[in-house]
Amino acid sequence: MTSLSVMGVGKIGGEVAYLASVLGIADEICLYDIDTALSRAQMLDILHTGIDLSISTDPEDISGADIAVFSAGMGRTPDVRTRADLLMVNLPAVNECAAFLEDYSGVLITITNPMDANNYYFHHHCGIPRERCIGFGGQLDTARFGGYLTEYGILGDAWVLGEHGEHQVPLFSCLSEDVPEGTRNEILGKMRRSSMEVIRGKGGTVFGPAWHIANLVRIVAEDAHAVVPVSCILNGEYGVSGCSLGIPARIGRRGIEEIIEWKLDEWEQAHFMEAAAASCALCRRADE
Repeated sequence: MTSLSVMGVGKIGGEVAYLASVLGIADEICLYDIDTALSRAQMLDILHTGIDLSISTDPEDISGADIAVFSAGMGRTPDVRTRADLLMVNLPAVNECAAFLEDYSGVLITITNPMDANNYYFHHHCGIPRERCIGFGGQLDTARFGGYLTEYGILGDAWVLGEHGEHQVPLFSCLSEDVPEGTRNEILGKMRRSSMEVIRGKGGTVFGPAWHIANLVRIVAEDAHAVVPVSCILNGEYGVSGCSLGIPARIGRRGIEEIIEWKLDEWEQAHFMEAAAASCALCRRADE
């Protein structure tokens, strides 16, 4: 039995709740949104599938969930240049939901951007151990990177570390061939712009993020011990402390079971440290 709470049930949060329901990932779901009419509508819409499922819209049930997903707040629009620009806009939603997570003993998955800073904020202000604070973004970035590798005819497993944003770090050193720096920079530029075409065309990304979030929830629920790229609170790993950043980690029912440190090449290391500096600066801003 797995219980799931979703805080913020708009486009992505609602889709995650739906996928967790129809895929049988969660047996009990709590839906919370500042728009109570929306949370009730989402509950009814899921129940109308006929799935045998217990759904609540009572925020008092959030803290009892095995897994909590934070997806409340404003998403990117064509007018929002980077995810980092959403920090102060979404901080009120972070603080509102943090109040529901006092003494929380489950696994928290943070979605809302800037995700890395928000993930760190929950850990720092709610006292949730870093092992149980997981930031989502790396799986989506990795899927996009894999698409570009196919486009360029480059073989190998795709992995993206670093910040979920302008400072993401695609790993080229683990591929089957050497990739010139010019090609690396070209692919990185495309990755930074990859979501904006979707945002301009339909108002926001939904299917890609929601699918990977649901998969991350499944990994936790099934105690899969799978290694995936997620944002973790770093305490010396990769030479970085005081922020949350995307790295490979083994995930199970207890959250982050192991942070895996890979050797990066010179290009990757330089970009990773730039990502660390950007994330640390954003985390400090959130604490001001």
